[in-house]
Amino acid sequence: MKLKDKIAIVTGGARGIGLGCALELAKAGAAVTLVDRPGSEELAAAAETIRATGVDCLAVEADTFSREGCEKAVADTIARFGTVDILVGVPAYNRRASFLEYDAADFEGILKSALLGSFHMGQLVARHFVEKGKPGKITFISSVLARVPNARCLAYSAAKAGLNSMMATMAVELFEHHINVNVIEPGWIDTPGERHHYDEETMAAEARKLPWGRLGTPEDIGKAALYLSSDDADYVTGTLLPVDGGYRLKHCRNIPEEST
Repeated sequence: MKLKDKIAIVTGGARGIGLGCALELAKAGAAVTLVDRPGSEELAAAAETIRATGVDCLAVEADTFSREGCEKAVADTIARFGTVDILVGVPAYNRRASFLEYDAADFEGILKSALLGSFHMGQLVARHFVEKGKPGKITFISSVLARVPNARCLAYSAAKAGLNSMMATMAVELFEHHINVNVIEPGWIDTPGERHHYDEETMAAEARKLPWGRLGTPEDIGKAALYLSSDDADYVTGTLLPVDGGYRLKHCRNIPEEST
C-alpha cells in the first residue's frame, strides 16, 4: 500500500493506458479521480472497476484539452478529497494519415491534447502543491514515437516530443518545491485504440517481431506510473522512462555470423 492516503488524478482514465495506470495506483491504496471526455460511455464502468479494489473513486466528465475542463477536474477533486498528491496525465488523442494528406485541424487537435492539455493540468496541479507547501508527483504519458520517427504519425510524434521537452523544463523549475515531474514513453501497447487500427492477426504478427515477443499492456505502463508516483522515485525527476519491451532498439539485435 505504497500510496495509502494519497489522492491521484488520472486523465484519459476510462480505458486503455489511463485505466491501467489508475488501477495500479488504486491497488497501491490511492483514491482516484478518473477524468474522461464529456459523454464518455466507459467512464462509469471504469470508476466501478477502481472502486472494486477497495478505494474511493470520483468520475469526472471534463474536456482536459481545455483550460476550463482541467480546472473542473482539479476543483472537483479538491472538493471531494480535500487535496491532490499525484497527477498522471494521459493525452490519448490521435489521428493517423500521411504527411501530404494530413488534415490541419487534426494536427492542431493533437497538439492541443498532448501539449496544451498537459500544460493546463500540470500547471494547475503544481500550483496546488506549491500553495499547500508539499511535494507532489506529476507523470505524463508520452511515447517512444517522440524519438523514433514512424510514418503516418506526424502530429502524434511532434506533440509527444514537445511534451518531453516541456516535462524537462517543468522539472527544472519545480526542483525547489521537490515536485517530481517525469515522462513514461510506452512502446506498442495493446489498447482499444490500437485495435481500432489493426486486426487481431496483424497485431499478433507484429508482436512476434518485437524483442520481448509481445505487445505491452496497460498494466505494464501502470506499474511504471505507480513507481514514479511513489516515494520509491523520490530521487527521480526530469526523466524519460521508456516502457517498450525494446521497441526503440528492435533493429539493433545481433545478426548471427555465417558459419565458416
